[in-house]
Amino acid sequence: MTEAMIRKKAGMASVKDMPLLQDGPPPGGFAPVRYARRIPNTGPSAVAIFLTTFALFSYGMYQVGKGNKIRRALKEEKYAARRAIIPILQAEEDERFVKEWRKYLDEEARIMKDIPGWKVGESVYNSGRWMPPATGELRPDVW
Repeated sequence: MTEAMIRKKAGMASVKDMPLLQDGPPPGGFAPVRYARRIPNTGPSAVAIFLTTFALFSYGMYQVGKGNKIRRALKEEKYAARRAIIPILQAEEDERFVKEWRKYLDEEARIMKDIPGWKVGESVYNSGRWMPPATGELRPDVW
């Protein structure tokens, strides 16, 4: 297809003879070009974030306080049970001590029977105070 047929002008001799056809804007013009920076307002505001964070923190501290009260009550219950059983444990330890002390005195009397003036169970130290043994055994070599 030739240019002459497209322009409906038969017999044109040159392209220069063609009528000018220029594109133009649509009727009413083009839409305005948006060139301003537009940041969309998405998400909560800073005040909303702050209040939400404060509310969550307050609730968390409330839960920590409740947990501390429960933990304190459990600890107090454990200590009360220990305080209740201390006299029984002390009585058992006293009974064990008396048996061991009796064995110790019997062994001392057997060993020192030939020494004149030896008093069984009397302290060789002059402190005048009775002190229980520091270890669990009175004498490891005596059984």
